[in-house]
Amino acid sequence: METVLSIMVLAVLGLPIAAWLMWRKGDRRQAVLMAVLALVAAVNVAIWTLPDASGTSPVAQELKR
Repeated sequence: METVLSIMVLAVLGLPIAAWLMWRKGDRRQAVLMAVLALVAAVNVAIWTLPDASGTSPVAQELKR
């Protein structure tokens, strides 16, 4: 699970750069889709890593199993 989250964080960092390059190239639809994908991935990482009211995150609960 930690590997998947790490790859997703790298994607969140890389996708906006790729989207900007695609925007400059003129492929607007692809750039917008990449930006949306980066946003969705960032929200997904936040959901898995931010703690809930009890103070544990879903990824920490998954690792305890």
